[in-house]
Amino acid sequence: MELNQTNFAQILEALRDTARLQGNMLTSGQVSEAFEEWQLDDGKLALIHNYFRSNHIGIDEPGDAEENLSGEDAGFLEMYLMELKELPPVSDGEKRAVMMSALAGDGDAQAKLVEIFLPQVVEISRLYAGQGVLVEDLIGEGNVAVTTAVTMLECVEGIDEVEGFIGKMIMDAMEEAISDDSDNRQTDENVLGRVNEVNDKAKEMYENLLRKVTIKEVADELGIMEEEVREAVKFSADSIAYIEALEKEE
Repeated sequence: MELNQTNFAQILEALRDTARLQGNMLTSGQVSEAFEEWQLDDGKLALIHNYFRSNHIGIDEPGDAEENLSGEDAGFLEMYLMELKELPPVSDGEKRAVMMSALAGDGDAQAKLVEIFLPQVVEISRLYAGQGVLVEDLIGEGNVAVTTAVTMLECVEGIDEVEGFIGKMIMDAMEEAISDDSDNRQTDENVLGRVNEVNDKAKEMYENLLRKVTIKEVADELGIMEEEVREAVKFSADSIAYIEALEKEE
């Protein structure tokens, strides 16, 4: 099979998901098996191993998720984990009994199951740290996901699928938060780029005309809509000194 960019990326994404479920690690066998059809030599497999290690995913040993934590994240986690230590310990047998009751729709059991999964939310948040969203916010999203997940257990076929179902809900929520944050940052970067473009053009025109220029003049020079220039001026808090004040344009 041809190893093209699309299916290569799909395999890497699937392996990253597997790693998160396994405590931020993969086995070398799992990596080799995933790419078995492409018959990669040892050198190419070593590059793939290095890729995962650079993303804090260990090969045959847990990756160091702590490297992703900022000082603010680490401080919050320390306090939050101290709070979680006050929760009563739950044995595997008790956890399974709670899952069974929650599956049957027992509200008290569902609330207890949320509590049981709070530490797992923390562990999963470590895997997503350092990607633009504070761990505190990731944990908040994860806790909401758990609260939602325990009311949707009719979606699973049996008790053995409960933990995986809730874990996936947690990961999906954190990934969505990171994606939304990335989209917002990209939007801000695009707007900032437009501000710089408008400012540079307005300055150039000001130096040539020896007067402040209008929104329309700048828009015509750049070949963009007047509203785009207005938005750039507003985003800059009216700090583009070479353009007449917005109220004079309206």
